Amino acid sequence: MLEEVRITGLGVIEDAVLEFSPGFTVVTGETGAGKTMVVTGLGLMFGGRADPARVRPGADRATIEGRLRIEADGPAVQQVLDAGGELDDDGRTLIVSRSVSAEGRSRAHAGGRGVPVSLLIGLADDLVAVHGQADQQQLLRASRQRQALDEFAGPALSAVMADYQRAYGRHRDVRAELSELTARARERAAEAEDLRRALDEIERAEPVAGEDTALLAEEERLGHADALHAAATAAHGALLGDPSDGAYHGGDAVTLLGTARQALDGVAAHDPDLASLAGRLSEAAYLVSDVATDLASYVESLDSDPARLAAVQERRAELTRLIRAYGGRVAVPAPAAEAGEAAGPGAPAAPVPGLASVLAWAGQAQRRLTELSGDDERIGVLGGEEARLAETVRDLGGKLTSLRKEAAERFAAAVTGELSALAMPHATLTVPVTPQDEYGPHGADEVEIRLAAHPGAPALPLAKGASGGELSRVMLAIEVVFAGADPVPTFVFDEVDAGVGGKAAVEIGRRLARLARRAQVIVVTHLPQVAAFADAHLVVEKASDGSVISSGITRLDDAGRVRELSRMLAGLENSEYGQAHAGELLAAAGAERAQAPRQR
Repeated sequence: MLEEVRITGLGVIEDAVLEFSPGFTVVTGETGAGKTMVVTGLGLMFGGRADPARVRPGADRATIEGRLRIEADGPAVQQVLDAGGELDDDGRTLIVSRSVSAEGRSRAHAGGRGVPVSLLIGLADDLVAVHGQADQQQLLRASRQRQALDEFAGPALSAVMADYQRAYGRHRDVRAELSELTARARERAAEAEDLRRALDEIERAEPVAGEDTALLAEEERLGHADALHAAATAAHGALLGDPSDGAYHGGDAVTLLGTARQALDGVAAHDPDLASLAGRLSEAAYLVSDVATDLASYVESLDSDPARLAAVQERRAELTRLIRAYGGRVAVPAPAAEAGEAAGPGAPAAPVPGLASVLAWAGQAQRRLTELSGDDERIGVLGGEEARLAETVRDLGGKLTSLRKEAAERFAAAVTGELSALAMPHATLTVPVTPQDEYGPHGADEVEIRLAAHPGAPALPLAKGASGGELSRVMLAIEVVFAGADPVPTFVFDEVDAGVGGKAAVEIGRRLARLARRAQVIVVTHLPQVAAFADAHLVVEKASDGSVISSGITRLDDAGRVRELSRMLAGLENSEYGQAHAGELLAAAGAERAQAPRQR
């Protein structure tokens, strides 16, 4: 429960401390005194929107600090400890604060530690429920009514909702992927056909790595066979003369080397150096003879067949077409020698594509074709999964509908009973739950709270089925029923009794007092009939200092309550008749509280 709240620099409140008690605490005051700022401050303290316009003129910032008594083993404690905060006293007192600067900067603290605002919002879920005029307007919307009914339904629906949302989210993702793959089926089919056609062309050519280089060398030999034959023959004749060869002139290298060696052989025994030179001449003779033999073999191997040259040229043309068509589609690293040559400034940026690039692209194309074929399989798998998930979503959606209808009946009966006690004995509230064709994140149900104000009247949406005063009573009945299903220990109501008076106002006070028997209830009101039922009464008093208005908050004793209720009744706090009426209200409320003690 809230024990104390200090508000500084918020609206008309310069600096005020509110001390709350268990049970029913009421906050009253003249119009413009700042009652609404109390609820605004509480909302801000629990993560509400930080509006710099709420900062008091002339103040640097607005600050709200609260002290709460909480359960030592409750979820709120763990949230604070996880954030690095600490609890005071015996581990059950939590200090939270929120500040908003005039420039719009917001800061939050819990347990003496700076925390994100989201933590304050999480704490509010467990500690306090704030109901105000804005909440009434929200409850008129269909989406909020569905959310409120789900909260009323409790853990049973929450568990099914968690399963449903998991299945719905997966179904949505699978359906999106399936839709994308299906929509791209024609595009993928065209791409696959192009790849198959290209791979067929490459496969028919049966290229071999390095074949283009080998064919180029062969074409060079075949194209210059005559010149190569003449040159090799001439070289052979020079090394190892052949008298029948027209190039022979009587002296060849082998003969001359033999003559030189014979000249040295006769005297080599007399000088080791000369013997060494004679050996080298012998080696040279053998080497020249081997070269001559190889030249003879080369001459024999030369083929000047024009048909083979034509075949080589045709094959090279075929490979060139493949290189031009597919060689530029993939980057192939240059050989190490080429890369080394290209390292200097001014070197070419990349090698000309060759047959290696065609083969590399063919490998990539084959893998891509496999992926495209796999997409067809993926479509089949996703189709089956989508059908299973759709059935799961329908089943869980049906369970949600059943749980909502059951909760709607309980909720409608409870609110109708509350309306009877709020001077609307003939009003009937219903909550139709209508399944729709399309499933959404929260199921397929349309939920609408309807009111029949009297027998025979049609059940209409809340905004159309109730007058202003009736709507306030309906809203209070709804809030009381919701509060009964909500485990939070503190409820705050901001003028939920607006537009109500007379006997209905007394009944509102009585309902709030009954709610306060099992929870702390804080109510901002302008009705004396409501204020009379409070266990504690705080009044917001307005003081004027020139053009600057400020407010303070005072806790009233019994005499002070009589004067305040007299002011609220007659506009005159010292009116004899007003005070007498105020005393009657307090006596009646006190008698009822004595008959039904607070639950603990």
